[in-house]
Amino acid sequence: MAGGKGTGSFFKLAIVLVAILALGIGAFQPLLQAMKLGLDLRGGVYILLQAQSTPEHAVTGEDMTALERIMRDRVDQLGIAEPVIQREGSDRLIIQLAGVNNPEEAVKMIGKTALLEFKTSDGRVVVSGKDLKDARAVIDQQTREPEITLKFNAEGTKNFAETTQELVSSYSRGDPKRHIAIYLDNQLLTNPHVDEAIPSGEAVIRGGFASFEEAANLAALLRGGALPVPVQIIERRAVGPTLGADSLAKSKTAIIVGLVLIALFMLIFYRLPGIVANFSLIIYALIVLAVLWSLKATLTLPGIAGLLLSVGMAVDANIIIYERLKEELRNGKTLRAAVDAGFKRAFTTIFDANATTVLAALVLYFLGSGTVRGFAVTLSMGIITSMFTAITLTRFLLHLVIGVPAFQKLWLYGVKESQIPVAARGEI
Repeated sequence: MAGGKGTGSFFKLAIVLVAILALGIGAFQPLLQAMKLGLDLRGGVYILLQAQSTPEHAVTGEDMTALERIMRDRVDQLGIAEPVIQREGSDRLIIQLAGVNNPEEAVKMIGKTALLEFKTSDGRVVVSGKDLKDARAVIDQQTREPEITLKFNAEGTKNFAETTQELVSSYSRGDPKRHIAIYLDNQLLTNPHVDEAIPSGEAVIRGGFASFEEAANLAALLRGGALPVPVQIIERRAVGPTLGADSLAKSKTAIIVGLVLIALFMLIFYRLPGIVANFSLIIYALIVLAVLWSLKATLTLPGIAGLLLSVGMAVDANIIIYERLKEELRNGKTLRAAVDAGFKRAFTTIFDANATTVLAALVLYFLGSGTVRGFAVTLSMGIITSMFTAITLTRFLLHLVIGVPAFQKLWLYGVKESQIPVAARGEI
């Protein structure tokens, strides 16, 4: 009966370990490839904008909310997937664009105020960007030149129709001033004359575009709207794709080397429980990557540092458990009782250590910004996952292991027979 039970326990353990290995081999690489990489790993541009107060208007929270919305619209027009746009302080905005093909054009587009105005010859503003409903770049069928078609909202259509009708009527009475100039950020784009009233609420900006892409970018700016306050780029960093790829390769190497060294350490110092801990680390890594992927988190170098630190915390939890296990064995407890008592005694220590680290990570998250918050997220997530795997999965695997008669020898757990009280020897 004992032999049959031992064989059943061995096969159950073998099935669980093979399943963990298969899951690790099959899911680890796809999860890594599905992760979104930050600009320090993928290349891109980092921009720090500061809103500027004027004598007439001080920057408000509403201005920053509008600025953030407009910047997000502009970045979306560039076709950049998952940009990082967040506030820093009361008047600054951080923009991180990973994988941009043209950093200079991105910076130029982001920094523009994009204040569109249609003015008559006497300087009266007829319509402005706030009256704009849509703006699209097209190719003129006759000249084959790029141009921008504009469509106004109801109020803009009304004002534009009335003004063009006035200009046409004035011209018929001998007044030569029938132009409506188009300005962008107080710079003249074009100054066409009005031949007839335009009641349709549509207009065209022609000429001055070097390429269709330039016209398309300007149209995107106009669709996004003018900035509520002037902005200044006070910091800008560009990370080339080659440098980003190099950082990613070095990070992968560091992770692999670190995990191999940890696995060897656990195997040498803790023997059979060390092997169990290494299998738990596989599940730990898969859970962390799966959670990050499900949250659509962006992985950065500080984030990788947080993951590595949490791996250290995971190993530390297993070390505490195994040291308690050896103490219980030396006190004469059976192997099964020592495992249960070791986990019970270690829980409080593990919980206290991890709770203080998570608390520190929360402080970093709420008081920090940018990459500091990324570090805090990966660290806290890794620590919570490490507690789960150490307290539940490791314990489950150890119970499977001690159910196999061949694995009930005390030297496999780092304890010598001579260290066990004589009265307790031979018990399991």
